[in-house]
Amino acid sequence: MTSFVDKAVLHFDRALQTLVPHAAHASRPSPARQFEEGELDNNERKHAAGLMRINHTGEVCAQALYAGQATTAKLPSVREEMEHAADEEIDHLVWCEQRLYELGSQPSIFNPLFFGASFMIGAGAGFISDKLSLGFVAATEDQVCVHLEKHMAKLPEQDQKSKAVLEQMYIDEAKHKAMALDAGGYEFPTPIMNIMTKVSKVMTHSTYRI
Repeated sequence: MTSFVDKAVLHFDRALQTLVPHAAHASRPSPARQFEEGELDNNERKHAAGLMRINHTGEVCAQALYAGQATTAKLPSVREEMEHAADEEIDHLVWCEQRLYELGSQPSIFNPLFFGASFMIGAGAGFISDKLSLGFVAATEDQVCVHLEKHMAKLPEQDQKSKAVLEQMYIDEAKHKAMALDAGGYEFPTPIMNIMTKVSKVMTHSTYRI
């Protein structure tokens, strides 16, 4: 059985991998590698970087949420699902970070704050119940998919590298949503989903520019 100290060390390592540039390593190659760099002017490059920064911050939050939920999950099966999803999200984190640097930009300076807040939210949801925790995963992934669709439409047409990353992320996030619901996650009512949408807009505005 994993002790409290072991869990603390694991979560500290997860935080370092998430927040320290180039610390995390993807298990899958980036979908962007199959495309050549498109010709972008300065405004297009800044816009693409802003969108990818938002998605990178979203992955920072995902790592923290899953870590918090895994910490307080009641059932071992739920804990394992959270940890598996977090491992898969590492790929997204690395891909977005790589793309940011390729675009001549960098991650948001607010990421440590978002990580801390997201960990507490995830831990709180898991503490209440696994059903609520899984429901929160499903609702969050639903919001992420909506954002990804919008970002793919807003990217400069010639930025195929960024689009390829977002397309694979969309596939994976939709799978995580289905996993959470299939595992018995609570389906959040529309008013709660609307609140989550407003909160995500605040994050979007604060991370589009560094």
